[in-house]
Amino acid sequence: MHHSRLAAFVMDCKVEDIDAAARFWSAALGRAMKPADPDSPTYRELEADPEEAMFLLQKVDHDSRIHLDIEADDLDAELERLEALGARRVAYVKRWWVMEAPTGQRFCIVRPQRGPLEGRANVWDGEGR
Repeated sequence: MHHSRLAAFVMDCKVEDIDAAARFWSAALGRAMKPADPDSPTYRELEADPEEAMFLLQKVDHDSRIHLDIEADDLDAELERLEALGARRVAYVKRWWVMEAPTGQRFCIVRPQRGPLEGRANVWDGEGR
């Protein structure tokens, strides 16, 4: 048995200045910017309520797009569950899986981003639910 849920909307930004991109999305969405994390210079995060999905901006080299992150307390089990639904592996990057849905959209499977998932996420038993 494992748990998973939507973790974040990630705005992939092909830009020179990620701070300018974050200022735009902050103003557009009416959400304050969190202070930059010096250990993650290519990421910026906007404020969200604790139970809302996070909103991240990521400086990238590929075309700009938006993707979803699904957080799971067992990456391998979530990988298998999503592959059984028709998703395919694209790449393992650092500590997460980049996946592609049968409909062509990219998304990532990541470790829990906002604390333990038990009691706060979907519960999967290996039988699909």
